[in-house]
Amino acid sequence: MRAMSVNNVGALTLHSRVTCADNSGAKEIDIISVFGYKSRKKGNPKAGIGSLVNVVVKKGKPEMRGKIEKAVVIRTRQEFRRANGLRVKFEDNAVVLVDEEGLPKASEMKGCCAKEVGERFPKVLGLASVVV
Repeated sequence: MRAMSVNNVGALTLHSRVTCADNSGAKEIDIISVFGYKSRKKGNPKAGIGSLVNVVVKKGKPEMRGKIEKAVVIRTRQEFRRANGLRVKFEDNAVVLVDEEGLPKASEMKGCCAKEVGERFPKVLGLASVVV
C-alpha cells in the first residue's frame, strides 16, 4: 500500500457502522478488519482516510446483505491535519466498495471525497463529484 501525505488518524475502529456512499446496493456497513494495520498485541485496528478495510454489508439489497467485501474510507468525522496546516473533517463517516485491484464496484458516488484518497485509489477519486 502506498504512503499518504497525511498522518492517518484512527477514526474508525472495528465494528464501526458507516454509510456506503455509492450505488452498489449496500446502505450500511460494519468494519471487521483493516488491511496493513500494525499494532501491539491485542491492539484494536483503526482506519482513517484512504484505508482499505474488510466490511460486512448490514443494510441494503437482499443479495448484498451479509456479504464480505473490501472498501475504502473516503470521509471521517474525526478531523485530520494536512501538511499545509489545514484541518479537514466531514459531517459523516463513509466508504466506497472496491474489488481486489482497488477499482470501485459502483458507477457513481454520493457526496464529497477527500483528495488524499486519490493518492492510493485514483479511480475512486475519479467517481467523486466534489473533491475536498
